[in-house]
Amino acid sequence: MRIEDALRLAQEAELDLVEVAAQARPPVCKLMDFGKFKYESAQKARESRRNQQLTTIKEQKLRPKIDKHDYETKRGHVRRFLEGGNKVKVTIMFRGREQSRPELGFRLLQRLAEDVADLGVVEATPKQDGRNMTMVIAPNRKPPTRAAKAASAAEQEQGEAAAAEATPADAQQA
Repeated sequence: MRIEDALRLAQEAELDLVEVAAQARPPVCKLMDFGKFKYESAQKARESRRNQQLTTIKEQKLRPKIDKHDYETKRGHVRRFLEGGNKVKVTIMFRGREQSRPELGFRLLQRLAEDVADLGVVEATPKQDGRNMTMVIAPNRKPPTRAAKAASAAEQEQGEAAAAEATPADAQQA
């Protein structure tokens, strides 16, 4: 079709003649309302930005000789970060003679990874970097359902109750 005919058709229909593929032979054009097209494409771009999830990396620092309660507190923080959909970078800081025993830090990071395995997966395995050992844990793709959370909480409470019952018995034997 000639350009003059295409322009006449566009004017009669009160639309715009838009070149779709300039490199094609012959060039491909389309009759459309260009203002409406620009508006709709801007809306789609805005919607895709809104649905985009921004991932932040939270950091949790530990020491190799961490006490049981301190470990449980830090583990709780890691669980909370993963439940929120954030990645967690766990750093073990070695000082002095602790640097000669990196296996302590490695075991601690493995234990933490096992404790939060229901919420996240290890994205970067433990790696020694100077005085620090780091590991990155990413949240699971889909968040756990309420029933799974309740079952996990009940299981954790049973484990704590069993540990509390075992402690007095150990004290009586000593």
